[in-house]
Amino acid sequence: MASYDLIVIGTGPGGYVCAIRAAQLGMKVAVIEKRATFGGTCLNIGCIPSKALLQASERFEEVTHMLPKMGVNVGKPKLDLPTMMKFKTDGVDGNTKGVAFLFKKNKIDPYEGTGKILGAGKVEVTGNDGKTQVLETKNIVIATGSDVAKLKGVEIDEKRIVSSTGALVLEKVPEKLLVIGAGVIGLELGSVWRRLGAQVTVVEFLDRILPGMDGEVAKSFQRILEKQGVAFKLGAKVTGVDTSGKVLKASVEPAAGGAAEVIDADVVLLAIGRTPYTEGLGLKDAGVELDQRGRVQTDGHFQTNVKGIYAIGDVIAGPMLAHKAEDEGIAIAEILAGQAGHTNYDVIPSVIYTFPEVASVGKTEEELKQAGIAYNVGKFPFTANARTKVNQTTDGFVKILADAKTDRVYGCHIVGAEAGEMIHEAAVLMEFGGSAEDLARTCHAHPTRSEAVKEAALAVGKRAIHM
Repeated sequence: MASYDLIVIGTGPGGYVCAIRAAQLGMKVAVIEKRATFGGTCLNIGCIPSKALLQASERFEEVTHMLPKMGVNVGKPKLDLPTMMKFKTDGVDGNTKGVAFLFKKNKIDPYEGTGKILGAGKVEVTGNDGKTQVLETKNIVIATGSDVAKLKGVEIDEKRIVSSTGALVLEKVPEKLLVIGAGVIGLELGSVWRRLGAQVTVVEFLDRILPGMDGEVAKSFQRILEKQGVAFKLGAKVTGVDTSGKVLKASVEPAAGGAAEVIDADVVLLAIGRTPYTEGLGLKDAGVELDQRGRVQTDGHFQTNVKGIYAIGDVIAGPMLAHKAEDEGIAIAEILAGQAGHTNYDVIPSVIYTFPEVASVGKTEEELKQAGIAYNVGKFPFTANARTKVNQTTDGFVKILADAKTDRVYGCHIVGAEAGEMIHEAAVLMEFGGSAEDLARTCHAHPTRSEAVKEAALAVGKRAIHM
């Protein structure tokens, strides 16, 4: 029986990072992965392929609408969807092979198959050939991620009714795309196919898009998307989809109840969220407790109620973000090595990779109000930023929330081009407990979009220069 210091089940961002850090710290490590390639949902059918299509579709739209304004005329672009899909696949292939290389470099033993916990210290691996073997280990980390949340009356076939997985491999651009759910996944993939020519309608149960995002940001971003051609039906629910005809017919009702309407679509994308993936892990028999939402329960140090069994990432409480899982993976590896591993949940950035991008870190206005914290707001629009004005990418703004007494920054929210890159200067500031004044007095290069972040910090003290 092979014996290890640590076995990690799942090789998504949380799992593979955990395994590598543990190996760096001198542990003998094995990973178990059911897919033929490493990287989990993120690298194979999530973050990475979606960003490739977002990039490609953005360039397609740019050629059509932006380049002529700059005096660059190349004619009407022609979409070669198979080549675009190959561009996406090549990017995925490079990333998954990169993880395989890192495992080899760090002497991590990979096992292809599904892992089942037999109890503390023992994991059974069932290979794709059906053969089983039992591995012995001092510690187990569950990093199995999440799966697509289902909706009654909407059966996914990954052809016409698709999850994010199917939406990444459509063989042609749908004339009409109906997106169920106005969260990050629905808006990103809806943006891809709208740019390529689809008529996109988004149905959301709540009366707003982007649940959990700062309310002002969500309202502003919705207006931007509507200007781009995305239609929204908020406070509505899809109760079923008739697949009998050539065209899909979705029944849509008010969330509060009422008369239904029928919306035609060529493709329906179900994107109402994700649920923890714990199927086949043997958690019940092993005595590992789950919470009411099916997540693995852990203490403040990622340990379950069974000694020697830990969990990280989407399978536990917290935002379902790849980088949150990575931070947790490093933290638990360091804890197992006797170090002080830690994840700061107050400073986890979130990014929506549409155009413009939406990025946030820390608290929203709604959260500060609910907590009874007095705060100041500093906002600066990109219409007043020199770089965005000259580039004609002025949609959006920067918003900074700081404590009314101490000036400590509690949150930063950005709607704008490259917001996902700019958000990290606020994240670093917040990690060190910095103030809006600290940011306002930091020299920023001119002309850059990031100057808007400085100006928003100045605006907290009501002294923005260019507004």
